[in-house]
Amino acid sequence: MRAILQRVSRALVTVESAVTGEIERGLLVLVGIATDDTSDDIAWLAGKIAQQKLFPDESGRMNLSVTESGGGVLVVSQFTLLASTRKGTKPSWHRAAPPDVAIPLYESFVRTMEEILGRPVATGKFGAMMEVALVNDGPVTLVLDSRLRE
Repeated sequence: MRAILQRVSRALVTVESAVTGEIERGLLVLVGIATDDTSDDIAWLAGKIAQQKLFPDESGRMNLSVTESGGGVLVVSQFTLLASTRKGTKPSWHRAAPPDVAIPLYESFVRTMEEILGRPVATGKFGAMMEVALVNDGPVTLVLDSRLRE
């Protein structure tokens, strides 16, 4: 699994003009699921995201996690994170899991994040054409990859 984390002051996802997920201060998590991802990848990635010290403490230093800060989390599926651009100019999506594999893993990832955080997680709509609006706070943006464990 690969994820892009963006610390945001607000973010929302719309599908066909309807808001499907929205948060104020917190993390927007764009997540791509690979063909060979497992529950181990879900557990590692969700735990890593919940523990990242990306939010300011009372002295303004990034010493608080999203869990500690009480921030929201918005998870959006994004198979394009698994693109291979080695050959030519047309990305290859062969590493991205097909929907029948990816949907259960995506749903499990969302449930795992909710369990770790102890609160609901906002989401987009898997497989839909989505519009994601955000205000990147900082900006603070990280890339996490369960295969690389970083």
